[in-house]
Amino acid sequence: MMKKRKPTTPSQRKLVLPKSLKKRPRQKQLTASKNRISGRNHQGRITCRHRGGGHKRLYRIVDFKRDKEEVPAKVASIEYDPNRSAHIALLHYLDGEKRYIIAPKGLEEGAFVSTTDKPPFKVGTCMRIKAMPLGSVIHNIELQPGKGAKLVRSAGLSAQLLARSGGYATVKMPSGEVRLIHENCRATFGAVSNASHSLRVDGKAGRTRWRGFRPTVRGTVMNPVDHPHGGGEGKSKGNIPQTPWGKFTKGQKTRSKSKTNKWIVKKRKKKHRK
Repeated sequence: MMKKRKPTTPSQRKLVLPKSLKKRPRQKQLTASKNRISGRNHQGRITCRHRGGGHKRLYRIVDFKRDKEEVPAKVASIEYDPNRSAHIALLHYLDGEKRYIIAPKGLEEGAFVSTTDKPPFKVGTCMRIKAMPLGSVIHNIELQPGKGAKLVRSAGLSAQLLARSGGYATVKMPSGEVRLIHENCRATFGAVSNASHSLRVDGKAGRTRWRGFRPTVRGTVMNPVDHPHGGGEGKSKGNIPQTPWGKFTKGQKTRSKSKTNKWIVKKRKKKHRK
């Protein structure tokens, strides 16, 4: 749920932020310290530009494996996580253990979820893909059985189970790509929470700095020595988009050639230019 502020100051005029959830984690034992790298590698050189500063964060240890089978858990709270776009849910298992999971849309405090291959097929239940009904909307999908979820974990995303055959399931990803995934991999019913994350408007530069992002300077306002777009009279060099190192961008494929296409049934949809 997004909330607009009254325009009492310039920074409040366009500010659109989600309604606040609990900021501090309820379970300190499920957190860990998070070292900042500020876009640097182990030699101290910048490998990712425009990073640095920002507010301190505690890392929430999220259970992506969901390997606690046949033990029901009660949703104790839905919490904010500064390290991801989705919300997280704190589970209290009936045997006393507590874990964080990615919160799906529609999951509320007091609900019960579990990891099982038996019905009912409700939001938040984790299950092997071979036990799910066809057409199910899922998220938090494993790529290898037992290795933990790797796919469809960001706010508002969901995939759809299309078919099963020969020990593999056909799943349509949020990008439009259709791929094969082993049917013993686990996934969770429902779509990821906080779908309105993309509607957020920070309203001022300082709020972006709190999130750890430093200012970005456009290449067209640089000098020729600093960027391929730099120099010239007027706005003359933006017609051939390049990176600062002269590599062509915007429309070029970035997928690594070392990756296999063996499991891809249909490639992701292409963006149509207007």
